[in-house]
Amino acid sequence: MAGSNRPPSRAARPGLSARERAILARLATPERIQAFVDAIPANHEAGGETVLSVREVLRQRRAHCIEGAFVAACALWINGRPPLVMHLDCDPADWPHVIALFRRGRAWGAISKSNHIGLRHRDPVYRSLRELAMSYFHEYCDSRGRRTLVSHTAAFDLRKMDPALWVTSGAPCWEAHDRLASRRHYPLVTARQRAELSSLDPFERKVARIAQFPRRP
Repeated sequence: MAGSNRPPSRAARPGLSARERAILARLATPERIQAFVDAIPANHEAGGETVLSVREVLRQRRAHCIEGAFVAACALWINGRPPLVMHLDCDPADWPHVIALFRRGRAWGAISKSNHIGLRHRDPVYRSLRELAMSYFHEYCDSRGRRTLVSHTAAFDLRKMDPALWVTSGAPCWEAHDRLASRRHYPLVTARQRAELSSLDPFERKVARIAQFPRRP
């Protein structure tokens, strides 16, 4: 597996062009990165499933969660922070989520690309990654309003992967996706707790359907 045994370099060497690097270098804070990611139109995958690299997101101007996390992590890296991500797994009826991580002091925050309100940015106020992951629990639901978030990984430093797998690839980044999804996950609730979970009420379900970038007819 390309780059799997390479120790992470402290300097940012993602292989982007000068223009691509300059775009991300302007995003000097997590808040600027989040605003940039929010402004990218949602990738509705009209032509089929995608896992776009950072370069392809910048070129195509579309992204869903893991693609936005790649962009955010790369921007953090270029601006002197480690490119950390975390995979959130869920019930098979729903879709997993990937967020980019950052810290201020000892507290964790997250940069997140989502077309809906519940799974977005988190300020750096969480004392642990479990606490951060749990902040997504209430709103993480399927189309029937069932709460579906199950588990999370530890922070993963993307410098442990060859940038060709997630930064500059012109092909879908399935290897990077699979390596994140296959990492050890830590459960957030017990089986008994899951069996007794409430569903979102009608008002919550209505709000959850509001999209920042509606799918075109």
